[in-house]
Amino acid sequence: MVLGEAAPPGPGSPRGSAEGAAAGRKQRAAARRKAFSLFVKAKEVPAASRCPGGGEGVRWRCCRQAFEELPGIHRHVALHHSGDVGLQAGLGAGPAEAADSPPGSAARPSGHSCGSPEISWTLPDTSHVSQEDLTSQVGDVLLYYCYCEVRDPEKLCAWQKALCQHLHLTGKVRVASEGINGTVGGSKVATSLYIKVMLSQPLFKNILCQEDFKSSAGGAHCFPDLRVGVFKEIVPMGIDPKIVSYKETGIHLSPQEFHREVEQYLSQATQGQSDTILLDCRNFYESKIGHFQGCLAPDIRKFSYFPSYVDENLELFKDKRVLMYCTGGIRCERGSAYLRSKAVCREVYQLKGGIHKYLEEFPDGFYRGKLFVFDDRYAICSNEDIISACRYCGVLWDQYKLCSSQHCRQLVLTCPSCCNKGLTACCPVCQEKELKVTSGASGQVLKEECECTRRRPRVPIEPVSPRMLDTGKD
Repeated sequence: MVLGEAAPPGPGSPRGSAEGAAAGRKQRAAARRKAFSLFVKAKEVPAASRCPGGGEGVRWRCCRQAFEELPGIHRHVALHHSGDVGLQAGLGAGPAEAADSPPGSAARPSGHSCGSPEISWTLPDTSHVSQEDLTSQVGDVLLYYCYCEVRDPEKLCAWQKALCQHLHLTGKVRVASEGINGTVGGSKVATSLYIKVMLSQPLFKNILCQEDFKSSAGGAHCFPDLRVGVFKEIVPMGIDPKIVSYKETGIHLSPQEFHREVEQYLSQATQGQSDTILLDCRNFYESKIGHFQGCLAPDIRKFSYFPSYVDENLELFKDKRVLMYCTGGIRCERGSAYLRSKAVCREVYQLKGGIHKYLEEFPDGFYRGKLFVFDDRYAICSNEDIISACRYCGVLWDQYKLCSSQHCRQLVLTCPSCCNKGLTACCPVCQEKELKVTSGASGQVLKEECECTRRRPRVPIEPVSPRMLDTGKD
């Protein structure tokens, strides 16, 4: 060896160890990339059967979900199948292996087995935005949800509250260990910043995307205040998420696929040949002012009654194909999982993005009437159809108001003419109670009970015999 020449690094030297570790990481990354590509390849849908409605858009299916674009299936596999890919690559499923990035996708652990990222306490810079733009009454209402593992719901809740207050947003946000569900209103600048920050939050990285936010005209004035809280479920179905998980959901159909399925269903139903049920899993007062033609709309008051409705009507769903829909998609995530858990249906599908996304593409499609929303607007309109009537005179009317009786929280459809006659309660019982309160005739405390709640069974039982479905604009 020439004097002054550095000796080649030995296997035990720091440099040799570092190079060996780097080479090992490269080998593992290469093996993982190959395994990832093979895993995605295995999920490809044959061209002949890419859509149950005959479409060509769906290219991959995994975990009962459909994917039309490569980034979508990549995000899904990175989030839910990191452990499977690691095993296929001959690696462990631990955090070190999960850190290797799949092609075209950011690195993520298998969300529900390797823990979740830390919550970033980030608030957007609003120094460049005028107070007028930030608080403008002309704005939007956002509707979104994201299922993911949340290790610290309290921290996420605190951050959400600080973020919404920082952007002068109002609305309701539910946080749980299974994810987040929110509807918020504010100026166009504020809602745009909110989406940007949510998409940059490490907790939602590669799970939440721009199209998951449904937007409609509105603003902060659509909600009385801001309510952010921690709950057991992000949508209140009343079933422990550990018992019935959103991971067991039905097959997601895009609005185009769902439209074709409904078209086929209505065509078959008119001939009495349909083996499909088009199921509205919203509450009765929602479907009353707007629904898909030919649907089965359960007469239930709360989504927490839906599991009991399924249990009481299992024979109705036996060997049927079920097409489910709701406002934005979140109730179908748990509702379809519960229905599938009963193992009576032939197949369960659900409308991805809900009615909201469907109306963006088919404003004059098979959904008729208004879309009920849970804020002070009560409904948003996409077509001119009015399918409901005034409770008192029967004239076509679909604009809800709260029952005028102070003890009641029911919504009532009462037209201007009937309102002018003082008919502003949801039923005669409430109207009488309202008169007692206003006249001071009774000092008793009145319960929230009226003719409406007494007449409606908590869980209706549907007839199992073949039903004549109205396929017109009812």
